[in-house]
Amino acid sequence: MTMPSEPLAPVDDVDAEIAFIEEAAGNEDPPTPIKGVRRLLWWIIPANMGVFIIWGAFLGILLPAQVAGLDSANKIANFAIISTVGAVFALFGQPISGQISDRTRSRFGRRAPWIMIGSVVGALSLVGLAFADSFVGVLIAATIVQTAYNFAQGPLSAVMPDRVPIKRRGTFSALSGIGLMVGALGGQIVGSVFLGSIAAGYLFLAVFSVLMLTLFVIFNPDYSSKEVPREPFRFADFLRTFWVNPVKHPDFFWAFTGRTLLYAGYFTVTGYQFYILTDYIGIENPATVIPVLGLLTLAGILISTIVSGPLSDKVGRRKPFIFGSSVLVGVAMLAPMISPTLPAWMVMTFVAGLGFGMFQAVDTALMSQVLPSAKSFAKDLGVVNIAATLPQALAPAIAGAIVLGFGFVGLFPLGIALSVLGAFAVWPIKASR
Repeated sequence: MTMPSEPLAPVDDVDAEIAFIEEAAGNEDPPTPIKGVRRLLWWIIPANMGVFIIWGAFLGILLPAQVAGLDSANKIANFAIISTVGAVFALFGQPISGQISDRTRSRFGRRAPWIMIGSVVGALSLVGLAFADSFVGVLIAATIVQTAYNFAQGPLSAVMPDRVPIKRRGTFSALSGIGLMVGALGGQIVGSVFLGSIAAGYLFLAVFSVLMLTLFVIFNPDYSSKEVPREPFRFADFLRTFWVNPVKHPDFFWAFTGRTLLYAGYFTVTGYQFYILTDYIGIENPATVIPVLGLLTLAGILISTIVSGPLSDKVGRRKPFIFGSSVLVGVAMLAPMISPTLPAWMVMTFVAGLGFGMFQAVDTALMSQVLPSAKSFAKDLGVVNIAATLPQALAPAIAGAIVLGFGFVGLFPLGIALSVLGAFAVWPIKASR
């Protein structure tokens, strides 16, 4: 990916920024960032790593291991309860933090204060989780962790429509996806390293996340929002935070639906990887194979992400990439369904990584183009990101019921069906080809 140097925008030129916030939509170019687009393109990688390493290590490895250590006999049910409650709170975190950040007026802009607040509260909650030794304690701390980091993730996701021109969004989305997946999959490796000392793992994650997000905010300052007109607060508007009219904005609806289905299909299966390895495939010590699986998935994701994002910019098309990625994720799940072996699971992780990387590289750019108004970018992206958090909220309960009723093999047909349906949901979108 070539990134030509770009001129820096004048620090005191806020008139264009104010006009953009007041009048623009997601399919219009924003003012040039203070430090230029090029710096932003590279810094989104460590910023996303700072958030998504939490989801990979905490949700994927350390939390299920901690829950199993508390009560091995009831680990499936207890993990389903803890992860579902946490995800339900997280479900509301991004739209609410988006609504708040859209209305924030500060010399640091609309997003930076809430990125920092979310990361600090999340880090403190991880410290609390490190010392939790009961089901209730883990439930409370894990819920705060998920809510806080979603509070940071909502404003961070609004950086693209806020600052990145449309012709660079495929590249930005690809780099964002690299940070996301390196964080999530690297988090699995980090989590497996700390399985012998879960508390130390939580402390490492807390420090790493705060450091990455702080550096992003420092090196990528935003325009002051102090001069942006403040709209009066209406409680009815707040209640509409979670609603975007599907009749008035059908593209938004279909993009939301496609992402929801793909994420649901993917996390229904991969969200139970720890238990699939131990109880379905028969791996006695998953820590010995999880790093290899993480590297396989990461390899697939990096290959497809690096190619798909810039290529979608070049050809000016998003939908064919999203369609292909959803089908690829679904097809990958056939391998472990047919053969409950480690080699089959390894094939699935690599092929699904190819598909999910392609999806992440292009879908974020597509989403940014269907946003209704710059006044509510973060709120609307918070609603969009419900499509990612809702499946994680529902998947543990649904998948847990399926496992208890039909065994782990029952997860795969559902994951395949949801992923393929997600592919077809993007075709009615008109804002992007």
